[in-house]
Amino acid sequence: MKRSLSIHLEQYFHMDGDRPLSYSCHVSTTVERPLRKDAERNRRRILDAAAELFAERGLAVTLNDIAHHADVGVGTVYRRFPDKDVLIDALFEERVEEMLALAEVALNDPDPWHGLESFLEHGLELQARDKGLKQLLLGTPQGCARVGGVRERMLPIVGALVARAHDAGQLRDDLAPEDLAVTQWMLGAVVDYGREVSPDLWRRYLRLLLRGMRAEPSPPDSLPVRALTREQLDELLASGLLTKR
Repeated sequence: MKRSLSIHLEQYFHMDGDRPLSYSCHVSTTVERPLRKDAERNRRRILDAAAELFAERGLAVTLNDIAHHADVGVGTVYRRFPDKDVLIDALFEERVEEMLALAEVALNDPDPWHGLESFLEHGLELQARDKGLKQLLLGTPQGCARVGGVRERMLPIVGALVARAHDAGQLRDDLAPEDLAVTQWMLGAVVDYGREVSPDLWRRYLRLLLRGMRAEPSPPDSLPVRALTREQLDELLASGLLTKR
């Protein structure tokens, strides 16, 4: 996957000097030595347990808590992850790899618009699944560095998706890759604040935003999620205000 993705990016950022982004993305092809099957099973259990507990309880979770939830020995956790920062890095890297895999599928889609649309949708599905992970990442001293690093890795890929859709005449000419980053940030807020009120609400606003991105919008389909009621809107706004206090 990584080699193929690198080839796609070279097509858009090495070979054509007229592309809107001038930098390149070098994806490492270094392969780590695989773990033994039992060691890999334990690692998977630890990561799954950590993701669940961090989502429920945030940074107060200890490695001992994670070991208990994963049903493995405390020493097993500490051998793999000496402290929480190492564990959080591993969780974060997994999500980045999932996004890169989504990008690979999107870049190979014969329909550039569908590839771009599916990349945005599936990326938001990942965020909806990982309740609390964003707050966890940003709540650590290394959080900003992690987010900045993934932005540098993902922006060229998003640029390639945008360039393909531009070349196919499917995307409005004035839309830039950075616009998609802001779009995901906006919809990420809907994911977070709407989770308890209407978990799929973000799909409604993604559909509205995608329609505004198309070069020649087709007749509108019905929106996948109904609008909020007045009571739900009040609950959503109250949730947002309480979170900021």
